Amino acid sequence: MDQKSLLELDLNWIKNGYSVDLNKEKYECLICGEKFESGEIYSLAGRFFEASKAIIFHLQEIHGDRLKTLLELDKKYTGINDNQKNLLNDFYNGLSDKTIAKNNQVAEATIRHQRFMFREKAKQAKAYLAIFELVEASLKKEPKENFISIHTGATMVDERYEVTNSEQTQIIATYFDTTEPLTLKSLPSKDKRKIIVLRKISTLFKIDVKYTEKEINEILKSVYSDFATIRRYLIEYGFMERTTDCKKYWLK
Repeated sequence: MDQKSLLELDLNWIKNGYSVDLNKEKYECLICGEKFESGEIYSLAGRFFEASKAIIFHLQEIHGDRLKTLLELDKKYTGINDNQKNLLNDFYNGLSDKTIAKNNQVAEATIRHQRFMFREKAKQAKAYLAIFELVEASLKKEPKENFISIHTGATMVDERYEVTNSEQTQIIATYFDTTEPLTLKSLPSKDKRKIIVLRKISTLFKIDVKYTEKEINEILKSVYSDFATIRRYLIEYGFMERTTDCKKYWLK
């Protein structure tokens, strides 16, 4: 599961590392997708578990500490920088403020202040979540239009991604001559529109397939005459990735 999809799940699922489907009595690991169904007995590391215990044992034995997994999430989703990650990990492991301060060569008061700020941010996050969930519940009473999903490789998530599904449809109709086959009329200058165009073009490529630069060029030539610019933008805006020698390209 990609990071963005993970963070759209229930808060307790994110913390625990697994989802629960009470109707189907099924537990699913959010990291690898392993499933455990109630009524079955699972043999793990020479021990036997029913489903609700098996999923917990699976996470501990296969994926390790849950905090470590969450701290590895990209900063654009957590807002936590590397220094803060290290501090949170030290707090989690029970290190004293004095020890942490010594390890980081800062004053103990600095660590106490940071611990205090983490607590304050957590309180603010709770209040924000409560407010937003009330707003979301109110919006569900009326038909609403959803924003498009943000692609996994997005380099910076900001207002450029505030595009509704209908806006996306309009942008595609404006900048493409045809969609079958896909032919681009002109490349927009504004980032918001450019991202939609690149997003559409990226659908021409298959997930988990490595392409040569020549193969990339052949596909893009049929879309737009300046295929080199499109290829560069696909990399720049995080839709594709390539090796340092530019010999292989793939969707992110």
